[in-house]
Amino acid sequence: MFFPPFYYMIMADNNNISNTPSAAPAQQGEGRLLIFSAPSGSGKSTIVKWLMEQHPELRLAFSVSATTRAPRGTERNGVEYLFLSEQEFRAKIAAGEFLEHEEVYPGRFYGTLKEQVETQCRKGENVVFDVDVKGGCNIKQFYGDRALSVFIQPPSVEELRRRLVGRATDAPEVIEQRLAKASYELTFAPRFDHIVVNDDLATAEAEAYRLVSDFLKR
Repeated sequence: MFFPPFYYMIMADNNNISNTPSAAPAQQGEGRLLIFSAPSGSGKSTIVKWLMEQHPELRLAFSVSATTRAPRGTERNGVEYLFLSEQEFRAKIAAGEFLEHEEVYPGRFYGTLKEQVETQCRKGENVVFDVDVKGGCNIKQFYGDRALSVFIQPPSVEELRRRLVGRATDAPEVIEQRLAKASYELTFAPRFDHIVVNDDLATAEAEAYRLVSDFLKR
């Protein structure tokens, strides 16, 4: 299940990605992990959505996230989210059960449980992470060869500026903040298994499909 982007609590600077213990090797028939990261405006989420909608044979699924918020409408525990009390959530943090987590508001937590990811993998699902660059590096470090990490890169910072301005959703000062962050995030690109330059969306989608398909065939 995808939820709005979060900032990973395993904080690290560009030269010091956290020393997270490694996951156990995958068993035969289990799903894999697919990590997509990019600066805002690079087209990452568009490419991931296309892969999931146009290629059901890849068996892609977002991880089912845990949250302390109450269910809304027809949401069911274990389907849209895993609903936990704040006390339960904090206990799992203390026990080291989360791959990542964030407190988005006081008492309102979201996170990804390691065991939930493993449960989905055991079902044969290939679990997708649409995350920021630090989160992508940490997840890759944890899962190693079980995960494919892909960095979606804009052709240039100036092209990224054009895209962000074209969205017409952010104030000029917010765009400048995003661009400053993007320049920093671009320095993480070499840490990923592959870089896909999104200067043409159809070409970038095709390249992402090739990388994912080849990885899943191994």
